[in-house]
Amino acid sequence: MVTLLQPLTDCSNPITQFKPSLLNSLFSSTTRTNIIRHCKTSRTCIIPRASLNRRHLIADTAAAISLAPFVGLVIRPAKAEEQLSEWERVFLPIDPGVVLLDIAFVPDDPSHGFLLGTRQTLLETKDGGNTWVPRSIPAAEDEDFNYRFNSISFKGNEGWIVGKPAILLHTSNAGESWDRIPLSAELPGDIVYIKATGEKSAEMVTDEGAIYVTSNRGYNWKAAVQETVSATLNRTVSSGISGASYYTGTFNAVNRSPEGNYVAVSSRGNFYLTWEPGQQYWQPHNRAVARRIQNMGWRADGGLWLLTRGGGLYLSRSPGITEDFEEISVQSRGFGILDVGYRSKEEAWAAGGSGILLKTTNSGKSWARDRAADNIAANLYSVKFINDKQGFVLGNDGVLLKYLG
Repeated sequence: MVTLLQPLTDCSNPITQFKPSLLNSLFSSTTRTNIIRHCKTSRTCIIPRASLNRRHLIADTAAAISLAPFVGLVIRPAKAEEQLSEWERVFLPIDPGVVLLDIAFVPDDPSHGFLLGTRQTLLETKDGGNTWVPRSIPAAEDEDFNYRFNSISFKGNEGWIVGKPAILLHTSNAGESWDRIPLSAELPGDIVYIKATGEKSAEMVTDEGAIYVTSNRGYNWKAAVQETVSATLNRTVSSGISGASYYTGTFNAVNRSPEGNYVAVSSRGNFYLTWEPGQQYWQPHNRAVARRIQNMGWRADGGLWLLTRGGGLYLSRSPGITEDFEEISVQSRGFGILDVGYRSKEEAWAAGGSGILLKTTNSGKSWARDRAADNIAANLYSVKFINDKQGFVLGNDGVLLKYLG
């Protein structure tokens, strides 16, 4: 009589790792029973062989050898997929060459929105941005112009659209119909931005720094600044503003804070300008960074963010208008960052060239890359959060990304 104890393998997830038919074919009934009983209570499978004669020993040894390729093989559920990106692409019924420029939703109906772009692009959604259909506005099709719709804004059911060549559209029924409002031919510059501020009221900005306000549905406009930026710089060229003498007279970018303050970047990126309600003129500021400025805007906490050409990101050290900025380390892969959008005071997204997307969850102290658009051959120009659950990234070639959360 000989009793053998042979350790086979670590079986913390015991014999159920193998098909019963495999065990049946390899071991006798007594051996199978002992194996299963022991593996249920021990991390190491010990195969006892009691009262084995030479023939049984040779047979079971051969069976164990045949089982060797399966030893340690643990059949587990398929590994869960890695967490998907927080963005998905929405395909649009437009020409590939269209550059998307702005997006807005009706405040009382967050599922109903409009998307603007070049080549007179106007799309409408009624399902929160999952699908879009083209909209035509007869008032904008009477002429041979191919309008570039630059900006859209809603307050309640009242909405405004501005574009280039100079065009102003207004709706009072959440975009069911749009009326064209005449504009003066002497308007300085092209209209680049509009903000709905109240009933029949709006604020409009041109790329030469003119700011106009209306309170009667756009039939009359009142200047909020006394002169264009060019005129201001001609008076202050000796005030120490670097690059002011090379100013070409237009903005490269302009952004408005919820409080009504503006920050704008000169077309060459040499310096930036700010304006606060009540001021008669734009205030020029020297850039506090070596590289030229690409874009600037407002953080959710009231401070400023600043992007430089080549992918640099800076944040102001204090809220409000300032010239004191701190550089933030970001891995932009050498591509320019073109815009920043805040979902909350802590979370923000940056977008830029070659589909780059960056995210921060600590108010901009650190940024991590999101690969949602790595395989999309497009530049991402604008990040827009309608609210904390609804956001979009707009790019060239008709690229639209929708925030999933």
